[in-house]
Amino acid sequence: MGPTLYRKKGPLIVFLLPAFLFLILFLYYPFLQNIWNSFSHITGLGTPAQGLNQPWYGNYVTLFTDPKLRTALGNTVLLTLCTVVFQVGIALILALLVDSIHVGAQLFRTLYFFPIVISATALGLMFNLIFLFNGGMLNQLLSNLGLISQNIDWKDTDHFLFTMFAPVMWQYVGFYFVILVTGLNNISQDLYEAAALDGCTGFSQVRYVTLPLLRNVLCTCLVLAITGALKVFDLPWVMFGAGMPQDQGWLTGTYMYDQTFNRGNVDYGSTIAILIVVLGVLFSNIANRVFKPRDYI
Repeated sequence: MGPTLYRKKGPLIVFLLPAFLFLILFLYYPFLQNIWNSFSHITGLGTPAQGLNQPWYGNYVTLFTDPKLRTALGNTVLLTLCTVVFQVGIALILALLVDSIHVGAQLFRTLYFFPIVISATALGLMFNLIFLFNGGMLNQLLSNLGLISQNIDWKDTDHFLFTMFAPVMWQYVGFYFVILVTGLNNISQDLYEAAALDGCTGFSQVRYVTLPLLRNVLCTCLVLAITGALKVFDLPWVMFGAGMPQDQGWLTGTYMYDQTFNRGNVDYGSTIAILIVVLGVLFSNIANRVFKPRDYI
């Protein structure tokens, strides 16, 4: 029945055509239109293009001369590094710990994944309350512990990166935790038993058995973490909005939004969007080459 089913192409086309139409309408067409907009002169959101820019590559020249964009790129690269180290790293540690217990494992999986299902807007408002200057939970906690003598402004130029990155790190640890736990569940227990017979226990099993067999899953997590960090927008925008500390708190996603919807520079916003896509493809390919997936027999 199997060969006969795949020999008939008609049903396959019928079922695949809606998906292809959806991708063309909501992914490929907007992306191509975005490329065209980056070369066009658009003075406001919802207004038609007034021909091509003079010169037509003017927005791409601005990319290399815009100091705010350089700041946004620097912050985004730093966020990407923190995402790889802390999000994926903490998720790996939590996955290894939960995989090693037999009582309450399902409870921990639910608790760690829970932040993913909460709206980013709600999380942003919650963390705004945590980082409040007067009456904020963090300042009260540090004061009661005797670690600070006066309240800290967590949104000033000395602390805003921590304030911006911490909620993003916290929210998505559970996402990579679930992926890694699924990868750990696919590792046969026979391998651990064989390793134990050879005298390999504890951390040695993690180093020589678990991590090599999780390489492909880790590679997937790294690619997702890198591409996700490049387009982070919701949490930082809810917490800071356009009031970035002395224009030092921009990310590529928030700066693109500000240019497009607040300042009406739709063409320049489209150019930044193209840059985000290019960086995502470039960094993902680098991660794939460094952590190249392997086939295990």
